[in-house]
Amino acid sequence: MGLNKAVYERELLRLQTDLARLQEWVRVEGARLVVVFEGRDAAGKGGTIKRVAEHLNPRVARIAALPKPTERERTQWYFQRYVEHLPAAGEIVLFDRSWYNRAGVEHVMGFCTPAEYQLFLRQCPVFERMLVEDGILLRKYWFSVSDAVQEERFRRRTEDPLRRWKLSPMDLESLTRWEAYSRAKDEMFVHTDTTDSPWYVVEGDDKRSARLNMIAHLLSSVPYEDVALPSLVLPPRPAPTGYERPPKTLQTAVPDHAATLRKA
Repeated sequence: MGLNKAVYERELLRLQTDLARLQEWVRVEGARLVVVFEGRDAAGKGGTIKRVAEHLNPRVARIAALPKPTERERTQWYFQRYVEHLPAAGEIVLFDRSWYNRAGVEHVMGFCTPAEYQLFLRQCPVFERMLVEDGILLRKYWFSVSDAVQEERFRRRTEDPLRRWKLSPMDLESLTRWEAYSRAKDEMFVHTDTTDSPWYVVEGDDKRSARLNMIAHLLSSVPYEDVALPSLVLPPRPAPTGYERPPKTLQTAVPDHAATLRKA
């Protein structure tokens, strides 16, 4: 049975309030935080990222969801396009998928050569060690989901026009390549689940629990503290000086669609 909705929403609000406190600490202290979201298709990554970022300042916390590499990017060092999105001081970057594309979909679907794949497995731990040694706070989350739950979520998406956009031919292909993706994930963990940058697995069959568990762990893993915020006092509104608003008839208004609903 999934987590009760009222309990979930109450705890989510509490955790999001703490995320706002974490954000202020990052901003004031000049910290750099990178959070990597990876995992199975339909495992709940997108929904969790949305809840993490929902009440954060987009000038401090941004989502990096990179499209397919351009022809020029294909000739660069593989990690180069991701380096451009790393945070500066006082910033948080949430990677909605990351450099681990090479260890997952690129490897399974044959979009990279075996040599490129093996080079990634050798270089990735070194790359991440460099990030950590430079002071970046790196957290990596793998969202897991059972094959039955994944299939059911795919089925719901095919029937829901609001979720249909979440399905791509690549997503559907993952259903027929379940074991191949499982082997790829296991091999990836062997090489990249390191002391410097370990993987944290989020069980995603219950989306509500997965979101709370991931956010709670992130908050517990970063040594943030409350920072003093400046007090905000609304200034008194000045006395009117005779300004008059132009007649509304001179403006083009949006039709009152809501009024038609009240009449219904």
